[in-house]
Amino acid sequence: MARRGGPPEVNAGSMADIAFLLLIFFLVTTTIETDAGLDRMLPPMEPPDENVVIKQKNIFTVNINKSGQLLVEEELTNLKDLRKKAIAFLDNGGDGTCNYCKGRKDESSSDNPTKAIISLKNDRETKYGTYITVQNELVGAYNELRNREAQRLYGRDFTDMEAEYLNPETPSSIRDDLKDKVQRIQNLFPQKLSEAETSTSN
Repeated sequence: MARRGGPPEVNAGSMADIAFLLLIFFLVTTTIETDAGLDRMLPPMEPPDENVVIKQKNIFTVNINKSGQLLVEEELTNLKDLRKKAIAFLDNGGDGTCNYCKGRKDESSSDNPTKAIISLKNDRETKYGTYITVQNELVGAYNELRNREAQRLYGRDFTDMEAEYLNPETPSSIRDDLKDKVQRIQNLFPQKLSEAETSTSN
Protein backbone atom coordinates (compact mmCIF):
# COMPACT_ATOMS: atom_id res chain seq x y z
CA MET A 1 0.00 0.00 0.00
CA ALA A 2 1.39 3.34 -1.06
CA ARG A 3 2.31 5.66 1.71
CA ARG A 4 0.93 9.19 1.63
CA GLY A 5 3.49 11.93 1.88
CA GLY A 6 3.13 15.31 3.64
CA PRO A 7 1.43 18.35 2.09
CA PRO A 8 3.09 19.64 -1.06
CA GLU A 9 5.56 22.41 -0.45
CA VAL A 10 5.18 25.77 -2.13
CA ASN A 11 8.37 26.99 -3.72
CA ALA A 12 8.83 30.47 -2.20
CA GLY A 13 12.27 31.05 -3.61
CA SER A 14 11.09 33.66 -6.10
CA MET A 15 8.66 35.47 -3.75
CA ALA A 16 11.38 37.86 -2.57
CA ASP A 17 12.16 38.77 -6.18
CA ILE A 18 8.49 39.44 -6.91
CA ALA A 19 8.10 41.60 -3.79
CA PHE A 20 11.21 43.56 -4.74
CA LEU A 21 9.92 44.14 -8.28
CA LEU A 22 6.56 45.31 -6.93
CA LEU A 23 8.32 47.70 -4.57
CA ILE A 24 10.36 49.18 -7.44
CA PHE A 25 7.22 49.46 -9.57
CA PHE A 26 5.27 51.43 -6.95
CA LEU A 27 8.23 53.67 -6.15
CA VAL A 28 8.60 54.56 -9.83
CA THR A 29 4.91 55.04 -10.65
CA THR A 30 3.66 56.75 -7.48
CA THR A 31 3.37 60.53 -7.63
CA ILE A 32 3.69 62.55 -4.42
CA GLU A 33 1.50 65.60 -4.18
CA THR A 34 3.29 68.78 -3.13
CA ASP A 35 1.49 71.79 -1.72
CA ALA A 36 1.75 74.92 -3.85
CA GLY A 37 2.88 77.86 -1.76
CA LEU A 38 2.41 81.57 -2.26
CA ASP A 39 4.14 83.12 -5.24
CA ARG A 40 6.12 85.78 -3.42
CA MET A 41 9.62 87.03 -4.08
CA LEU A 42 11.63 88.28 -1.13
CA PRO A 43 13.36 91.64 -1.55
CA PRO A 44 17.16 91.62 -1.88
CA MET A 45 19.29 92.12 1.20
CA GLU A 46 20.15 95.76 1.73
CA PRO A 47 22.64 97.16 4.24
CA PRO A 48 20.92 98.71 7.25
CA ASP A 49 20.74 102.47 7.33
CA GLU A 50 20.33 103.93 10.78
CA ASN A 51 19.42 107.37 9.45
CA VAL A 52 16.20 106.29 7.70
CA VAL A 53 13.18 108.20 8.97
CA ILE A 54 9.77 107.06 7.72
CA LYS A 55 6.98 109.59 7.96
CA GLN A 56 3.70 108.25 9.28
CA LYS A 57 1.84 109.64 6.25
CA ASN A 58 3.93 107.34 4.02
CA ILE A 59 2.58 104.25 5.82
CA PHE A 60 -0.78 102.81 4.75
CA THR A 61 -2.00 100.59 7.60
CA VAL A 62 -4.30 97.62 7.02
CA ASN A 63 -5.47 95.59 10.02
CA ILE A 64 -7.54 92.39 9.89
CA ASN A 65 -9.29 91.32 13.08
CA LYS A 66 -10.31 87.79 14.03
CA SER A 67 -13.79 88.34 12.54
CA GLY A 68 -12.30 89.16 9.13
CA GLN A 69 -13.13 92.88 9.33
CA LEU A 70 -10.76 95.39 7.74
CA LEU A 71 -9.53 98.49 9.48
CA VAL A 72 -7.81 100.67 6.87
CA GLU A 73 -6.15 103.81 8.20
CA GLU A 74 -8.18 103.41 11.41
CA GLU A 75 -11.42 103.27 9.38
CA LEU A 76 -13.71 100.25 8.94
CA THR A 77 -13.57 99.35 5.23
CA ASN A 78 -15.22 96.82 2.92
CA LEU A 79 -12.92 94.44 1.07
CA LYS A 80 -14.21 95.67 -2.30
CA ASP A 81 -12.94 99.19 -1.49
CA LEU A 82 -9.47 98.13 -0.33
CA ARG A 83 -7.77 98.13 -3.74
CA LYS A 84 -9.14 101.56 -4.64
CA LYS A 85 -7.87 103.04 -1.35
CA ALA A 86 -4.46 101.42 -1.78
CA ILE A 87 -4.15 102.81 -5.31
CA ALA A 88 -5.11 106.28 -4.12
CA PHE A 89 -2.38 106.08 -1.46
CA LEU A 90 0.34 104.75 -3.77
CA ASP A 91 -0.52 107.13 -6.63
CA ASN A 92 -0.94 110.23 -4.47
CA GLY A 93 2.35 112.02 -5.18
CA GLY A 94 1.99 114.46 -2.30
CA ASP A 95 5.42 116.10 -2.55
CA GLY A 96 5.09 116.90 -6.27
CA THR A 97 8.23 114.97 -7.32
CA CYS A 98 6.30 112.20 -9.09
CA ASN A 99 5.59 113.35 -12.65
CA TYR A 100 3.73 110.16 -13.59
CA CYS A 101 1.41 110.04 -10.54
CA LYS A 102 -2.24 110.80 -11.20
CA GLY A 103 -3.45 111.04 -7.62
CA ARG A 104 -4.88 113.94 -5.62
CA LYS A 105 -1.45 115.18 -4.46
CA ASP A 106 -2.81 115.33 -0.92
CA GLU A 107 -0.04 116.57 1.38
CA SER A 108 -1.41 114.50 4.25
CA SER A 109 -0.96 111.25 2.29
CA SER A 110 2.07 109.57 0.71
CA ASP A 111 4.82 111.74 -0.75
CA ASN A 112 5.97 109.48 -3.57
CA PRO A 113 5.43 105.85 -4.70
CA THR A 114 9.07 105.11 -3.86
CA LYS A 115 8.44 106.15 -0.24
CA ALA A 116 4.96 104.62 0.16
CA ILE A 117 4.76 101.54 2.40
CA ILE A 118 1.72 99.32 2.96
CA SER A 119 1.68 97.72 6.42
CA LEU A 120 -0.50 94.61 6.74
CA LYS A 121 -1.29 93.22 10.18
CA ASN A 122 -3.65 90.42 11.10
CA ASP A 123 -4.98 88.73 14.21
CA ARG A 124 -3.79 85.22 15.08
CA GLU A 125 -7.39 84.01 14.69
CA THR A 126 -7.85 85.57 11.25
CA LYS A 127 -8.99 83.01 8.67
CA TYR A 128 -6.33 82.06 6.17
CA GLY A 129 -8.65 82.67 3.21
CA THR A 130 -9.38 86.22 4.38
CA TYR A 131 -5.68 86.96 4.83
CA ILE A 132 -4.84 85.73 1.31
CA THR A 133 -7.75 87.67 -0.23
CA VAL A 134 -6.60 90.90 1.43
CA GLN A 135 -3.00 90.32 0.35
CA ASN A 136 -4.12 89.65 -3.23
CA GLU A 137 -6.06 92.93 -3.28
CA LEU A 138 -2.99 94.85 -2.14
CA VAL A 139 -0.75 93.16 -4.71
CA GLY A 140 -3.48 93.82 -7.28
CA ALA A 141 -3.24 97.55 -6.49
CA TYR A 142 0.47 97.51 -7.33
CA ASN A 143 -0.15 95.52 -10.52
CA GLU A 144 -2.92 97.86 -11.65
CA LEU A 145 -0.63 100.89 -11.37
CA ARG A 146 2.25 99.02 -12.99
CA ASN A 147 -0.01 97.94 -15.86
CA ARG A 148 -1.01 101.56 -16.40
CA GLU A 149 2.59 102.71 -16.68
CA ALA A 150 3.60 99.72 -18.82
CA GLN A 151 0.78 100.51 -21.23
CA ARG A 152 1.91 104.15 -21.36
CA LEU A 153 5.56 103.30 -21.97
CA TYR A 154 5.48 100.01 -23.87
CA GLY A 155 1.90 99.44 -24.99
CA ARG A 156 1.36 96.21 -23.01
CA ASP A 157 0.52 95.11 -19.47
CA PHE A 158 3.27 94.73 -16.89
CA THR A 159 1.84 91.41 -15.67
CA ASP A 160 2.19 89.93 -19.19
CA MET A 161 5.73 91.24 -19.53
CA GLU A 162 6.73 89.86 -16.13
CA ALA A 163 5.18 86.45 -16.84
CA GLU A 164 7.04 86.24 -20.16
CA TYR A 165 10.28 87.36 -18.53
CA LEU A 166 10.01 84.74 -15.76
CA ASN A 167 9.07 81.96 -18.19
CA PRO A 168 12.17 79.73 -18.60
CA GLU A 169 11.07 78.88 -22.14
CA THR A 170 11.35 82.51 -23.27
CA PRO A 171 14.39 83.00 -25.56
CA SER A 172 17.31 84.76 -23.86
CA SER A 173 17.27 87.64 -26.37
CA ILE A 174 13.66 88.45 -25.49
CA ARG A 175 14.32 88.04 -21.76
CA ASP A 176 17.23 90.46 -21.93
CA ASP A 177 15.00 93.03 -23.59
CA LEU A 178 12.21 92.47 -21.05
CA LYS A 179 14.53 92.64 -18.03
CA ASP A 180 15.17 96.38 -18.29
CA LYS A 181 11.51 97.13 -19.01
CA VAL A 182 10.23 95.07 -16.08
CA GLN A 183 12.75 96.61 -13.68
CA ARG A 184 11.91 100.12 -14.88
CA ILE A 185 8.20 99.61 -14.16
CA GLN A 186 8.97 98.01 -10.79
CA ASN A 187 11.08 101.03 -9.86
CA LEU A 188 8.20 103.39 -10.66
CA PHE A 189 5.94 101.58 -8.17
CA PRO A 190 8.19 99.46 -5.92
CA GLN A 191 6.22 96.87 -3.97
CA LYS A 192 6.85 97.74 -0.33
CA LEU A 193 4.37 95.48 1.41
CA SER A 194 5.30 95.06 5.07
CA GLU A 195 3.68 92.30 7.10
CA ALA A 196 3.66 93.33 10.74
CA GLU A 197 3.75 90.85 13.61
CA THR A 198 0.42 89.20 14.27
CA SER A 199 -1.52 90.17 17.36
CA THR A 200 -4.01 88.44 19.64
CA SER A 201 -7.37 90.00 20.40
CA ASN A 202 -8.44 90.16 24.02
